[in-house]
Amino acid sequence: MKKVYASAAEAMAGLVKDGMLLMAGGFGLCGVPEALIDAVRHSGAKDLTFVSNNAGVDGIGLGVLLESGQIKKMISSYVGENKIFARMYLAGELELEFNPQGTLAERIRAGGAGIPAFFTRTGVGTMVAEGKEIREFNNEAYVMETGLIADISLVHAWKGDTEGNLVYRKTARNFNPMMATAARLTIAQVEHLVDPGEIDGDAIITPGVYVQRVVHVPGELKRIEQRTTRKRGAA
Repeated sequence: MKKVYASAAEAMAGLVKDGMLLMAGGFGLCGVPEALIDAVRHSGAKDLTFVSNNAGVDGIGLGVLLESGQIKKMISSYVGENKIFARMYLAGELELEFNPQGTLAERIRAGGAGIPAFFTRTGVGTMVAEGKEIREFNNEAYVMETGLIADISLVHAWKGDTEGNLVYRKTARNFNPMMATAARLTIAQVEHLVDPGEIDGDAIITPGVYVQRVVHVPGELKRIEQRTTRKRGAA
């Protein structure tokens, strides 16, 4: 089965439809599958729901899809760096399902593991629990959260082979591995593409069985979300 595609546009061709639920990996601006997100923009699909820890920043990551008006709803845990997101949400132009970060991570992991729902103490007694089932275990209240499964997951990996086995580095390991397991179709954008056997089996984080398509995107710009400096010569 051929998994490697010549470009993000080729890998995404004809896949994204109006109203789909997609996942996009990354944490802040680290490990974001920018080439694949750009291919979604060019698809023209609209009314999309995206699961992502955050929505990038203005003009970067999912920010480009907010600008183009293609995202109808976000399922996220943090959106504080995106001014477009804030404006659209406050204007009623964008639906938002906020999740505590750990809950969001577990919802994605659960979806990939075939677990339809789980109970957690996080959010009990807050707006997070409104409309959800509450159950007691050992005299403690827990709220039920459901697993998440996407139509398509877009992930970014540091290295991958032509069979779809993936390795992530540092902060880019947040969310990407679990999202790779939690979709009907997973497309991986990799910085370094190698032949099967060139990755030590013990180093593989996402086995290729979870990945249907791979795109080699070398030399992608490493973005800095927050830059703090001091004046030259300052103590």
